[in-house]
Amino acid sequence: MQRHFYDEPRRVREMLTYLASALGCITSPAARLLALQCALRADTDGCARLPAGLLRGMRLHRRTEVWQELAVDGWLELPVPKAAFMHVRLLDDAILDQAPGRSARRRAAHWALQPSPLPTPPAAASAERLAALVLAAHTDSSGTAADLTVVARLCGHSRQQTGELLDRLVARRTLAAWRHQPDTAEVLWKPGPRHRLPLRPAHSPAS
Repeated sequence: MQRHFYDEPRRVREMLTYLASALGCITSPAARLLALQCALRADTDGCARLPAGLLRGMRLHRRTEVWQELAVDGWLELPVPKAAFMHVRLLDDAILDQAPGRSARRRAAHWALQPSPLPTPPAAASAERLAALVLAAHTDSSGTAADLTVVARLCGHSRQQTGELLDRLVARRTLAAWRHQPDTAEVLWKPGPRHRLPLRPAHSPAS
């Protein structure tokens, strides 16, 4: 069976929505990005293994304060630092009941690191990367729009702060433009000039 092209964005969107409720309202963008990777990579025992290279790519290597945020929330056990990887146990029982399987969730975790069509440059701050991820997770062939309140909630910011973040994404050319549609309460955006929307592939006929 052919895998649907938009599975990864949908799974990331669902997990970001869940984490917006499970984590504290003041949880930082860096901690939200880390929690997303932990949740999507967790096994059936609630354990996740994050290589040091992955954390370096996220600019979270040796950022012990980010792990402490999630531990204070009671969401995971504070891991013991390792040279090659971080092995962590999640304390959120809901993570154990995830579907689909682990391989599909790991693909979503990988997509979330550089979400098409809105990847961010390495120098981007965690808040900018999370905002771009939220928009990318709401981007599909039918359009680029989402409720501004929902976007702000998933970013962990106020509506005004979220608008400022989107301005920064325009400055970085991750976005070409964005606007707020007051009559529908939606935010609409256009990917930057170097990015194009992914095309939905044609389904192969059944054999």
